[in-house]
Amino acid sequence: MFLSLASHVDASLATVFAALGLPTAFARAQPSTRSDFGDFQCNAALALAREQGRPPRAIAEDIAGLLRQEAIFSAVEVAGPGFVNLTLAAPFLAASARATIAHAGLGIPDLGQGRLVILDFGGPNVAKPLHVGHLRSLVLGESLRRIHTALGWRTLGDAHLGDWGLQMGMLSSAIRHRDPSLAFFSRGDNEAFPSNAPVTLDELERLYPEAAAACRSDARRMAEARADTAALQAGDPGLLALWRSLRALSLTSQVADFRELGVVFDALDGESDVRDAITPLVERLRASGIARESEGALVVDVATAEDTFEVPPLLLAKRDGAALYATTDLATLEARATHEGLARVVYVVDQRQALHFEQVFRVAGKAGIAAGVELIHVGFGTVNGRDGRPFKTRDGGVARLTELLDDAMAKATERIEGSGYGRELDAAGKRALARRIGIGAVKFADLSGDRLSGYVFDVERMVAFEGRTGPYLQYACVRLRSLLAKADGVTVAEPGVPVHGSERALVMACLGFGDVVAESVRLMQPGVLAEYAFGLAQRFSRFYAECPVLAEPDLGTRTSRLGLCVFTLGVLERALSLLAIDVPERM
Repeated sequence: MFLSLASHVDASLATVFAALGLPTAFARAQPSTRSDFGDFQCNAALALAREQGRPPRAIAEDIAGLLRQEAIFSAVEVAGPGFVNLTLAAPFLAASARATIAHAGLGIPDLGQGRLVILDFGGPNVAKPLHVGHLRSLVLGESLRRIHTALGWRTLGDAHLGDWGLQMGMLSSAIRHRDPSLAFFSRGDNEAFPSNAPVTLDELERLYPEAAAACRSDARRMAEARADTAALQAGDPGLLALWRSLRALSLTSQVADFRELGVVFDALDGESDVRDAITPLVERLRASGIARESEGALVVDVATAEDTFEVPPLLLAKRDGAALYATTDLATLEARATHEGLARVVYVVDQRQALHFEQVFRVAGKAGIAAGVELIHVGFGTVNGRDGRPFKTRDGGVARLTELLDDAMAKATERIEGSGYGRELDAAGKRALARRIGIGAVKFADLSGDRLSGYVFDVERMVAFEGRTGPYLQYACVRLRSLLAKADGVTVAEPGVPVHGSERALVMACLGFGDVVAESVRLMQPGVLAEYAFGLAQRFSRFYAECPVLAEPDLGTRTSRLGLCVFTLGVLERALSLLAIDVPERM
């Protein structure tokens, strides 16, 4: 079984703790916060002092005494009141590098073990173009899908379309007002309904905001939209035909946007897919006493005595019997639970929906829906403009996703032209390069940092080739490839025993890759991996500046450093792939 550096250290600690009669549950170390403290630090002596009835430093000295006999450490020191600082031996690092290179996953552990995780992300509504609000869900969701896969999970990405709600009634009502003669609205039993949408994609995308505005300002229009929604959900054949045509038209555009962003879905299921399951679910919850009537509506109480914040009852059905998003989410979860081996469902949805998911998860628990399945809401903050408020277009409207990506690609084109990068490329090649740089820049900016925090969409900063940006990381990969191409014909060995400080730091960083990938999923934070990738690129830059590679006169050192470059490139490319960031062939 492959062991990471941290696992090796913990295994040595466990052996020593057992020999000393100390509880092995405390045999844990963490990476040191400062390089002068060593590579790892064990603070267990402080926690064990009261239980053992001995000063923590005395316990630490006992631990250190036995650890000094372990070949994997070059130094074991006791500091302060009882900290044990551990420095790994250079030959052990070289051996670990060779083992990691030979490992198919570059040290990524198999934590999923073939279990199934469904990732619900994207969540576009039919008849609306993807906008800035969908960006974070798509980028975070795709990265989490890839990271889960790398960790040995079976993954199923589902866009979970909003295709069965009030917006459909608003649209059918608006289309009827435009042209009451359309065959969709005929009630003739023998008349076939057309399969093509009565509007173009551009008209559809303009029509929805107009229809929504009309419903907000006119109670009669809203009543008409609600009536159409109820008729659609009751199976009106004309409205169903119209719905199918609008859904197909909208999906054509949305799938193209997914493809442009490099997002892969295994399923494009929608709320409509569980429409026949909603009424039986509601009735079952009513009959079992889980749901109760409240002022004509149907609700489920989910608050507990342990709550530190108000958790109101979940509204399951309105007075008129209409189901809500929560009802659909419960029915969808029940359907998903039929997938063999399902162990986890991850919802990548705006943090403002946190209460909604808390309520849904609690109802699922009470009703025994998806019992034993881990349910996780991965919330995120907003994409903001330079004013710190949610990003808007110049005229104050919601920015379309394609507009943001076009802006990034246009700015990338300017940077390419101004820097001289890609000078040997033709016009098509430069466009492809600008696309990779622009979209990579947007993704890295979105993934960096804490997902719960909003971030500023500043295209000038995003596409910079310096600093904590996607292009900086892409260039690091291209630079490594160029270096190795120049070494064509030169012997490349596996990384040897690191001697120089920056060489050692780079080996240590590469060896931490698997643990970082695991931590990214444990926290559901691709930002952990993004920060790691940036740090790795920085360490390579420092190594390259301080340690000659091709110019190194000693053959053994030269071949070893080339091997370290191969190792670094493999890890950095894999990290960017898990972030869904493409690397250009050249820059």
